[in-house]
Amino acid sequence: MNLNKYIDHTLLKQDATQEMIAKLCKEAVKYDFKTVCINPSWIVECKKYLKDSDVKICTVIGFPLGAMTTEAKAFEAKQAVDLGADEVDMVINIGRLKSNDFDFVVDDIRTVKQAIGNKVLKVIIETCLLTDEEKYLACDAIIEAGADFVKTSTGFSVSGATFDDVKILKTGSKGILKVKAAGGVKTFEDMKKMIEAGADRIGTSSGVALISNQRSTDNY
Repeated sequence: MNLNKYIDHTLLKQDATQEMIAKLCKEAVKYDFKTVCINPSWIVECKKYLKDSDVKICTVIGFPLGAMTTEAKAFEAKQAVDLGADEVDMVINIGRLKSNDFDFVVDDIRTVKQAIGNKVLKVIIETCLLTDEEKYLACDAIIEAGADFVKTSTGFSVSGATFDDVKILKTGSKGILKVKAAGGVKTFEDMKKMIEAGADRIGTSSGVALISNQRSTDNY
């Protein structure tokens, strides 16, 4: 099992500098991670830093609240792909889901998926804000909308991924979606347990520490 290829090496902090982005990409190439996950304004730089490597570029859309208009998300997503993003992690409209506006949530996701074509779409549902019933409902919406992954968390809310949430999302995915666990994966053992629980991808700013079997003190 190539655990390095489970990792989306992540830097989404507001104060991330070009130097920090360059370091992220250098680490991703050195450890052969699956992707770097960055805000859209850094896509062009990342393409240069990752040239001649197989590390892909993942970016975030509607991040971190998910409460902007569907049209804004779709525009942002298409522009990101045009700039060179290989994968897109979008945030659902959490308030709409909690209002039982299922059709809105499906349309929100489907519109973004249509905007990016065959690129991978991961859908962040912010599990820490949802009941178990709402987590299953979110999976149903993602499946209906034709996306590829359900993702636990932004890493910017009250908590990140839990083992129980990953198990719920694995069940709710019905073998159709993949599961990305993000936020709060602090150790190599945590990462292995997340994968055993059903995670197909790990979003973390501590990829180097995890692969090196060191404990991370980072919050994401």
